[in-house]
Amino acid sequence: MNHIMKQFFKTLFIFLIGTQFSFSQVRVVKELDTDWKFQKNKNEQAFQINFDDSKWENVSVPHDWAIYGPFDKEVDKQTVAIVQNGEEVASEKTGRTGSLPHIGTAWYRNKFTLPQFEKGKKVILLFEGAMSEPQIYLNGKKVGEWAYGYSYFYFDVSDLIKEGENTLAVKVSNPAFASRWYPGAGLYRKVSLIVKNKESINQWGTFITTPFISREVAKVNVKTKSSGENVQLITTIYNAEGKEVATEKATEVFGNEFEQNLKVSNPIVWSPENPYLYTAKSQLFVGEALKDEVSTRFGIRDIKYEPNKGFSLNGEVRKFKGVCLHHDLGPLGTAVNKSALRRQLTILKDMGCNAIRSSHNMPSFEQLELCDEMGFMFLAESFDEWAKPKVENGYNRFFEEYAEKDVVNLVHATRNHPSIVMWSSGNEVPDQWGEEGVKRAKWLQDIFHREDPTRPVTVGMDQVKAVMESGFGALLDVPGLNYRVHLYEEANKKFPQGFILGSETASTVSSRGIYKFPVQQASMKQYDDFQSSSYDLEYCSWSNLPDDDFVLQDDKPWVIGEFVWTGFDYLGEPTPYDESWPSRSSYFGISDLAGLPKDRFYLYRSRWNTKDETLHILPHWNWKGREGETTPVFVYTNYDSAELFVNGKSMGIQKKNSSTPQNRYRLMWMDVTYEPGTLKVIAFDKEGKQVAEKEIRTAGKPYKIVLSPDKKIIKADGKDLSYVEVSVVDKNGILCPTATNQLKFRVKGNGTYRAACNGDATSLELFHLPTMKLFSGKLVVLIQSTNTAGNIELSVTGKGLKRGDLNLSSSN
Repeated sequence: MNHIMKQFFKTLFIFLIGTQFSFSQVRVVKELDTDWKFQKNKNEQAFQINFDDSKWENVSVPHDWAIYGPFDKEVDKQTVAIVQNGEEVASEKTGRTGSLPHIGTAWYRNKFTLPQFEKGKKVILLFEGAMSEPQIYLNGKKVGEWAYGYSYFYFDVSDLIKEGENTLAVKVSNPAFASRWYPGAGLYRKVSLIVKNKESINQWGTFITTPFISREVAKVNVKTKSSGENVQLITTIYNAEGKEVATEKATEVFGNEFEQNLKVSNPIVWSPENPYLYTAKSQLFVGEALKDEVSTRFGIRDIKYEPNKGFSLNGEVRKFKGVCLHHDLGPLGTAVNKSALRRQLTILKDMGCNAIRSSHNMPSFEQLELCDEMGFMFLAESFDEWAKPKVENGYNRFFEEYAEKDVVNLVHATRNHPSIVMWSSGNEVPDQWGEEGVKRAKWLQDIFHREDPTRPVTVGMDQVKAVMESGFGALLDVPGLNYRVHLYEEANKKFPQGFILGSETASTVSSRGIYKFPVQQASMKQYDDFQSSSYDLEYCSWSNLPDDDFVLQDDKPWVIGEFVWTGFDYLGEPTPYDESWPSRSSYFGISDLAGLPKDRFYLYRSRWNTKDETLHILPHWNWKGREGETTPVFVYTNYDSAELFVNGKSMGIQKKNSSTPQNRYRLMWMDVTYEPGTLKVIAFDKEGKQVAEKEIRTAGKPYKIVLSPDKKIIKADGKDLSYVEVSVVDKNGILCPTATNQLKFRVKGNGTYRAACNGDATSLELFHLPTMKLFSGKLVVLIQSTNTAGNIELSVTGKGLKRGDLNLSSSN
């Protein structure tokens, strides 16, 4: 190998693809992330090699063209009755897909070089997600196409790649009425080239399972599909510290597959509390020559789903304390960013969440990698539609041709992630009605079983009466109920499985820091400001309050857990304001679109986080004009009782009780009269001993801007982010919870301003512009690193406010 070739392989970025990554020079992975040209148009000649793209926009991939706006109600205005919401009469809907300009056709072009490229090599072109209906061209020739915007797919382009410069062109098309939420637009996940020998391990060709586990030993089964003749395979397992713990050589190939069983002594099992990971290095040889090398991260763990016992992990019965997540990252749109995903999971971990459902789409590789590392069980979902449509141009158009291919790719690409403990073949599909739907459910489940016999399959079912009668629910490995808490008992009696999963729960709505009076339970409640009350007593016509699910989770051993709709607000579906412009994002989140916790966060934390103390008071105590009026106070805490004081005067002790679901999980003082000053709560343990206290105070006029980053040092990789929480306090440092000041942001040094978000579902301010109004006293600014290490300075200013300054740094 000459010096130029050696230097090329040394400098190429070797990075993670799914669960497979490369250490050696026999396989090269090149991420096509920079030097892309982009234009949103309908020029059908853009695939040609000599096409003039000099005036096109320069972008990096992952890229979401629509997140830059503007918001426009005409983008997704439609007259429709949303059947999933129980509507029978059509009405004008706005904001359903975020009112961002995602509809249309666009082209991406990238020119890349593989120096001294050798003919005879195998070259794979991998797309981890393209929204949507991508058509792929290389050097003027069509490579192929795909349909589903959430699917991973790849093509062998060995015959089209050439020495020197190559031109890759991708056409993506987003039709109107193709989604029920904001889908994003463009090459929103990674694009990569994989260069390897003809004798090589197949793409996603490794399948690792752990069929036997004891304290003393674990059996690790490794199936490896490869191509080439006279090949042999050596697989070596390393523990998390990099120490070799097992190795085996295989020379017998059955078809194109090796099968090995390796013994790992004293295994450390993977769990949310201890997400321990091993690595299997697979080396393919012809004679003494190493031809390919792939490393696969995996976990040793055992899962079981048993009648009347439920779900167990490593022999321990446990329940899913999960949330549903759409794929958008708020102000970043759908362009995948590992730093943003890590922040989401860090917030959820603090809440005590132990499981994620990818709703209603195939998850990103980055999300699964982080769930493996951070300890989250994962329900990997595939489709929101089968053959029957929910929206005019949805996946139903492609189901017959693509469903099996999409499921196979999902399973093959992600099956080695220990975090995945269940597959979902669909969500609230209209096919729940009728005999054909039963057959489709079985057909899909059989495909999952064929490709992965180790995990069960569920469907999120909302037509519970129908699936009880048709047999649809009975045939599933795991019957998943979306809401319908009043039907749990009946469903459990009729279904044979012996357990039920709350595959989608609550759909409680709230706006961070907004409180409405009088305080009472309400369904589809609307207000003039298009906000929902953060007393957490408002829900949707098909859903319920969190406490109703808590009762089922705590009292029914056959209920194996829940996935709350949703962990974070997301773009689109602004229920109950989908007829009320300018609402353009959801109210369902436990945290808002900026990732700032709502009050409901602490309600879930008080149940789910059993290690840390939770003591949270709501509402805020700034109610000028409400003096003397009844202003109920709630406390969310993991303690059983507490005493409330207003300006030193006791409002009495409240103790959790079972008189209502709310009284069981919340402490509520319903008759408090508002007077400005100090609201204080003292919590007691079960023996009545004072164990914690907290207070909030009435704030004066906004005085100073305060900046609080989630991290002060970020990586100088051009991708890492620091999320800076921006708030306003008075002269005494008390948070001003009603402040709505317009702020401006300036970043200097080795970082850039990326976006801002205030969590207001009605805000039409664009995320990427360096100005935004506070919402309920707060917002978040995102600072992105450059590729150069050094200092970063953020300054935030607002009229009449003492400015806020923050110094960050980036490092290699």
